[in-house]
Amino acid sequence: MRGFGDLEAVIMDRIWDRDAETTTVREIFEELSNERDIAYTTVMSTMDNLHRKGWLARERAGKAYRYWPTLTREEHSARLMLEALGSGGRSDLVLSHFVDRISDDESAGLRAALRRLTSRKTPEAP
Repeated sequence: MRGFGDLEAVIMDRIWDRDAETTTVREIFEELSNERDIAYTTVMSTMDNLHRKGWLARERAGKAYRYWPTLTREEHSARLMLEALGSGGRSDLVLSHFVDRISDDESAGLRAALRRLTSRKTPEAP
């Protein structure tokens, strides 16, 4: 897995930020065209590429498609972190360097997440 290209990242951020369950190329294009000079066909081909890569699902709605992400932003971030952990050398050292650089709040959140995961995996006593 690799990260998104620049425009792919912008489009995915827009889709993840939307309250709507699904979105169209037109809706994303209108948002982006307020901030940058971009062609409708560029947005359309980028969203089609994201669909082909498995990042977006879609269904036909009339002549257009409605798109939605296949992963949440957090699931995507977790996959990137796992990839970095697996390809960055010794995983124990990678984790150590990571933990050294996170804030106290992030560290507390990590400890809480680990406690939740540990409690779900621990079998109950008879």
